[in-house]
Amino acid sequence: MLDWNDYRKQLGGRIGELGKLTPDTLAGYQTIARAGEKTGHLDAKTRELIALAVAVTTRCDGCIAVHAAAADKAGATREEVAEALGVAVALNAGAAMVYSARVMDALAELPPKQG
Repeated sequence: MLDWNDYRKQLGGRIGELGKLTPDTLAGYQTIARAGEKTGHLDAKTRELIALAVAVTTRCDGCIAVHAAAADKAGATREEVAEALGVAVALNAGAAMVYSARVMDALAELPPKQG
């Protein structure tokens, strides 16, 4: 298994290096990442639960490392995280169903087989 704490530290270091090379890219990312905090419509725990579900659907280990710690800090329980992850699983399954329908549509448009 991955050492998530060590990975999170290593990732922070590498992102810091990238930020030195291209500070506007890092600043732009930070602006986007913090935008939700300013509206006050969702609390930190809810935002972190959403972030974890999205991290799963986008398969982002760095996002998982960062947002698992942030969700814990925001007071999310293991049960709440599990429920959010269940939503991610359902969405991924739903997306597979939608794209399965697209496959069937693409097959339907093929010319009829001869013979």
